[in-house]
Amino acid sequence: MQTTIEQAADILKNSDNILLLTHMSPDGDTLGCAFALCRALQLMGKTARVITEGEIPKKFLYLCDAVRESDFDEELVVAVDIADEKLFPENAHKYKDKVDLCIDHHMSNTHYAKSYCVEPTAAACAEVVFKLVVALGVEIDRLIANCIFTGLTTDTGCFRYSNVTKQTMNTAAQLIEIGCDSYKINKLMFETNSRERIALEQMALSTLEYFDEGKIAVMAVTLDMLEKSGASDSELDGIAAIPRTIEGVLVGILIKQKSDSVYKVSVRSDETVCSASELCANFGGGGHAAAGGCSFKDMTIEEIKLKLVSQAERMLGKN
Repeated sequence: MQTTIEQAADILKNSDNILLLTHMSPDGDTLGCAFALCRALQLMGKTARVITEGEIPKKFLYLCDAVRESDFDEELVVAVDIADEKLFPENAHKYKDKVDLCIDHHMSNTHYAKSYCVEPTAAACAEVVFKLVVALGVEIDRLIANCIFTGLTTDTGCFRYSNVTKQTMNTAAQLIEIGCDSYKINKLMFETNSRERIALEQMALSTLEYFDEGKIAVMAVTLDMLEKSGASDSELDGIAAIPRTIEGVLVGILIKQKSDSVYKVSVRSDETVCSASELCANFGGGGHAAAGGCSFKDMTIEEIKLKLVSQAERMLGKN
């Protein structure tokens, strides 16, 4: 059932022992939303905790400062920034078909939860969570503001993407007024890389190929590259955006090897000529107009590349 912000707030107000789920390969939006909401609930005197896939990436560890550890049997399960049950990490698979409330901003949300509060016009799920925390009557402190700002800035590329609206900037302004560490967060997210990450980026760039007269660019990251560079999977953030930054490229594709047989694809596009979400939907994925993702199994990188490029060429050819 579609719910409003106020209805979602009522569900949380009338519940306790609340478990918050984040999606696989967690980014700043899903983590920022989960920890912001967890702190808000704890400040209300409720018991809440966040579960994530494996260890939280090092650059996001400061988000944990917002909450206290808690162990309990969950009574309410809430998913944040998860558009589809297929995006649940392995340690959350047991909660499929048990999600009571989903808070999200993806147009491709599959409405798998009993109640869902989805605002597709929001640039980040963090925008929705900001309004939800206000509706809960919780005073947003610096730690909550840091969590929400992290979601906003990471899902908008430091407020550079086309998904940014007046509401996005107004929300950011309010968070800065509250006292969030906007400079430190942006520097950490966008201007700080390990040497291992730089080595991985060099290897990924060596795979760069162009198609359709330079309108499509494709890169790949393999497990071998990760091992040789010493980079962790969590350091892949930002690499997906590289192909789309090249002059003349309308569709940028990154193919990431997750295991011997599984590959995850990230697509960034000029939404005015090709929807990344629609492109990925052809392969069981989804996302936003300018950013989408999908997965492939039991195929080679070359086979995956052929399918993606062929579909992108067809979509570009319609414009």
